[in-house]
Amino acid sequence: MSAFVDAVTVEVKAGRGGNGKVAFRREAHVEFGGPAGGNGGRGGHIYFIGDEGKNTLIDLKYNRHIKAANGVHGGPKGMHGAHAEDTYVRVPLGTICYDDKDNLIGEVLEHGQTLLVAEGGKGGRGNMAFASNKNKAPDFAEQGDLGQTFLAKVELQVLADVGLLGYPNVGKSTLITRISNAKAKVADYQFTTLSPQLGMVHVEDDAFVVADLPGLIEFAHLGVGLGLQFLKHVERCRILLHIVSMDSLDPVDDYNKINNELVLYDEKLKDRTQIVVANKMDVEGAQEKFESFKKVLKDVKVIPISALMNDGIQALKYEISSTLRNIPKFAPKDTTKHYTLNAEDAVDFIITKGDDGVFELTGDKLFVLFNRTDFNNESAVKRFARQLRGLGIEDALREQGVVHGDIVRIFSYEFEYLE
Repeated sequence: MSAFVDAVTVEVKAGRGGNGKVAFRREAHVEFGGPAGGNGGRGGHIYFIGDEGKNTLIDLKYNRHIKAANGVHGGPKGMHGAHAEDTYVRVPLGTICYDDKDNLIGEVLEHGQTLLVAEGGKGGRGNMAFASNKNKAPDFAEQGDLGQTFLAKVELQVLADVGLLGYPNVGKSTLITRISNAKAKVADYQFTTLSPQLGMVHVEDDAFVVADLPGLIEFAHLGVGLGLQFLKHVERCRILLHIVSMDSLDPVDDYNKINNELVLYDEKLKDRTQIVVANKMDVEGAQEKFESFKKVLKDVKVIPISALMNDGIQALKYEISSTLRNIPKFAPKDTTKHYTLNAEDAVDFIITKGDDGVFELTGDKLFVLFNRTDFNNESAVKRFARQLRGLGIEDALREQGVVHGDIVRIFSYEFEYLE
């Protein structure tokens, strides 16, 4: 059985767009052949795709660098480069993805559902695209845009209709084997269940998924024991099946402490529907404890069972099925949003002056224009200079005190400012 991994950070690098081509028509009897360079193809996107056969992120743990292919460069005779193939990574249902600024990218909730994680760069335009009445034979082209690259934070929250709630050793693993097709490990010691176990339960024409999650202990919301690992999976369950052992010294205290841990972790969980189950009704003295337990929880329906003896299991399954019919499934957090720069971060350019006297230019729009420019092509460099003026950079530099002969650095490109 593979290890259970429910959180991992991976580097995603979408493909760069292919470069545009500089080419001209070369045909017999055509003295002045026009531009004929094609556009580059789009770089490959990176997608997550839901796979109901997976239940852990362990594949991502051992594949922390996900890279998509680059687009094909444009060709002569107006031939456009092909788009790169997209990269698809299979993930379990319940996978949530964030960017490196903790912005939600989206989540995967259904088998076959795709989530765009990182977008490939646009292909650069060939010189055909720049032909105009003023310049009928442009001798420059664009380079392809970079694909999105960042560290993605990936989490898994188990996708189950019912979550088994209760202290370790109250019989959750035994119960899930009784009501479903799960084959949970059962033993008489705490934390037998170290990772979520999922089982499918069938009740006549209905079916639902139940999860046996690692047991809670007091102060679990602070990370004690397996607390935080357990609690984040509870968030997705529509019903909490709260199991209290009648073999406990104080079932009421157990019940209250578990509910307190839920609320301390997330205030909203206090309103989550619970079905309270009194387990181990087969042990000596259980009936007396059950009666006392019911009196304290006078407004709560308590279902007595013995998971070990298989008593009361069928009635419990019907109760769960009936309750689920009135509880809608959770709406996805977001399944369409993908990584983009924050609006407040998307600035045209920023000018800073270093201790060495060099004027440094950065900025999101400037970065795009910079990467589209072939600095080995004189015409492309001149076009880049015109674009800088169009952004207002020349005027801004003067306001910052730049003078003839000063060095200006734009990312990795340096030049001397000339008036």
